[in-house]
Amino acid sequence: MWPFICQFIEKLFRETIEPAVRGANNHLSTFSFTKIDIGHQPLRINGVKVYTENVDKRQIILDLQISFVGNCEIDLEIKRYFCRAGVKSIQIHGTMRVILEPLIGDMPLIGALSLFFLRKPLLEINWTGLTNLLDVPGLNGLSDTIILDIISNYLVLPNRITVPLVSEVQIAQLRFPIPKGVLRIHFIEAQDLEGKDTYLKGIVKGKSDPYGIIRVGNQIFQSKVIKENLNPKWNEVYEALVYEHPGQELEIELFDEDPDKDDFLGSLMIDLIEVEKERLLDEWFTLDEVSKGKLHLKLEWLTLMPTAENLDKVLTSIRADKDQANDGLSSALLILYLDSARNLPVSHILLDTLLS
Repeated sequence: MWPFICQFIEKLFRETIEPAVRGANNHLSTFSFTKIDIGHQPLRINGVKVYTENVDKRQIILDLQISFVGNCEIDLEIKRYFCRAGVKSIQIHGTMRVILEPLIGDMPLIGALSLFFLRKPLLEINWTGLTNLLDVPGLNGLSDTIILDIISNYLVLPNRITVPLVSEVQIAQLRFPIPKGVLRIHFIEAQDLEGKDTYLKGIVKGKSDPYGIIRVGNQIFQSKVIKENLNPKWNEVYEALVYEHPGQELEIELFDEDPDKDDFLGSLMIDLIEVEKERLLDEWFTLDEVSKGKLHLKLEWLTLMPTAENLDKVLTSIRADKDQANDGLSSALLILYLDSARNLPVSHILLDTLLS
């Protein structure tokens, strides 16, 4: 299948990614791919997990442990600035979810295929001419790391690639599904964190300036920094949309803010299936990958209701909790799907150009 997958990837680059890059910035309006060769080394699938519980009977959910290490040749240029750059190798490792839905009673039995990563994959890109690219106006504030984060997040839920296999499938409903729920994260406090700041060339151990980074899919929140405190209290609230479960997790990393490189203070991974089951979790969690430290979280699973009959009850509850969140807590979710436009006015600038 690899040669045909490569054909699909090339089409994706030219028809989706290239127009998106051109529209992202005026300086990139002449951006184009001049060569796309993904290479002969195919993607490896190291493991497959199939879900049999909490799954709609008209769909099949697969999680693929994928690994791709390939020499490729992707060349791009920005004609306006005579800039050329490219990619000569890519590595990507992560868990890709594949959803086959809807299942239908005629061949090919599957109406459409959806692909995405549940969380940010490990991505390494070997660039050629990256310095030229970063010299382009509007891009000079970027770096290799920031570009990798942008690309990685583009692959992560709620972004998805949906491929219809039959013509009558409602593609919009598959590409932009209604969220399964909302996760309200009360990021409260931590205890007994490691002291990373040192004085007198490391002889004296100091404190830390801790902050947290919270991820659900490609939704990222960052807490405020608490200066010189190993038992910080944040008392912040975040709300994240959950599009897929089972499989999605809440990821939290704590860091000590430093002028050069921030030090790692621990991490936490929580399966959202547990939160949905309990509806409310208020616990101290032991931090992973460090010798000590605990994090106090309150997690609420909020179910989406199709009608507004309980709105007054929700608003009353939110008013009682209004001091807990700077921006207020949400009471409802508005989902807007922009389908198409017709009979738009013709640009006068274009007319002037044509007539001159």
